[in-house]
Amino acid sequence: MKRIVIFASGSGSNAENLIRFFENSPDISVVQVLTNNPKAKVLDRCKKLKISAFSFNRIAFTETADVFSLLKASKPDLIVLAGFLWKIPENILKAFPNKIINIHPALLPKYGGKGMYGMHVHRAVVENKETKTGISIHYVNENYDEGALIFQAECEVLPKDSPEEVAAKIHELEMEHFPKVVQQLLQKQDKI
Repeated sequence: MKRIVIFASGSGSNAENLIRFFENSPDISVVQVLTNNPKAKVLDRCKKLKISAFSFNRIAFTETADVFSLLKASKPDLIVLAGFLWKIPENILKAFPNKIINIHPALLPKYGGKGMYGMHVHRAVVENKETKTGISIHYVNENYDEGALIFQAECEVLPKDSPEEVAAKIHELEMEHFPKVVQQLLQKQDKI
């Protein structure tokens, strides 16, 4: 059984999509969700879906081995960042090489980096009059949004589109592609 641990910071729509996608899979399972936000809606979603979920603070993540130990005990085959906003500490990156991925709501390398998340990205796309945007799924390294690309999907940005309309298009791409890419990555691990 391939095991997924998800990190999320917000509402958890991508986390729920992944959990539901794999809930009846005989060989892939979301085993845990971790969040840095004790008020994140993802915790409510996990409760309803009967998935183990924990919140942690910055000290537990970066200064002690608390989160690291929890991860090691979960034995993940893949760690998936789904709307998680903190940089991953070096000890976790080293312990799980090429096993941590992120989804970003733009076509990287454009609109990536610290502070570029959610509506900040969509506003920038609209303000710069981009004609297309999309999603990027990439490996996580020590820098925000700079890890090797795994997958991109794009959509058109119309001149009249608002940031909210762009966000809706991005959400559709995330819902469609993210679980499939996660599944393909885990299936590739079997062949290596």
